[in-house]
Amino acid sequence: MPRLKTLLESLAARPLQCDGATGTQLQQLGLRPGESCERWVLDQPEKVRLVHRRYFDAGADLLTTNTFGGTALALAAHGLAERAADINRAAVRLAREVAGERAWVLGDIGPFGGILEPVGETTPDAAADAFRAQAAALLDGGADAILVETMSDPAEAALAIAAAREAGARLVIATYAFQHTPSGFRTMMGTDAPAAVRAALEAGADIVGANCGTQLSLDDYATLCARLVAAANGAPVIVQPNAGSPERDGDSIVYHTTPEAFAAAAAHYLALGARIVGGCCGTTPAHIVASARGALGK
Repeated sequence: MPRLKTLLESLAARPLQCDGATGTQLQQLGLRPGESCERWVLDQPEKVRLVHRRYFDAGADLLTTNTFGGTALALAAHGLAERAADINRAAVRLAREVAGERAWVLGDIGPFGGILEPVGETTPDAAADAFRAQAAALLDGGADAILVETMSDPAEAALAIAAAREAGARLVIATYAFQHTPSGFRTMMGTDAPAAVRAALEAGADIVGANCGTQLSLDDYATLCARLVAAANGAPVIVQPNAGSPERDGDSIVYHTTPEAFAAAAAHYLALGARIVGGCCGTTPAHIVASARGALGK
């Protein structure tokens, strides 16, 4: 298993390539709308492993576990709350089987699926407990680092980051989803990039950045990247945009950004100061191989 020190030393020496979308890849392999991606870790492990293999072969240095909705709170909607620990440990094992000694495994933690009090009904303690349990299972499975991603509420992000630290994570990455507003880039909860980054760093994140952003173009992400780098105050920045904005084509959702355009954008983000580039919704192994070769020269 690659050691954390090596990951940090590698990041200081050269930019790293993260993988791309998992959900859209699993959909191409038969995942039905509304079905739990995480259930496939137990029911369709060979297909989850195949997605990891495709990204590894494309040149990804970092493989993300199929556990975006892996808290007991999120899994409860699919009747899987009691299987949360099993799912998270198994997900790490599948990614590790592909990564071996040549890539790092990021234990993925997404939003818990609700809203914190007082706006919502979930207490901070309940959310923190769910994040801590998920992080503990991911680390027990052998994850090299924890990725807290697609956050909109800095308070939720801070709970997840702190919970990961309490569970024993030695490296935590935190990313937010931003959108356009009249006052600039903000999360769904109205937080701007500097405030979001500050909250993540204060909570204990080592690496900060952005992912997803369904209505953001690759050029928008360049502007956002520059602001993230400025706000990070020297901390490494990760940028993982979608493959453009999603569009409906009959019963399907399609993304039109070509691998070549994606690679050019990734090179721009690196020139602006990002240290890790990867992809979110709609990105494929073709986008990652183009980025790894064109932007990172792998």
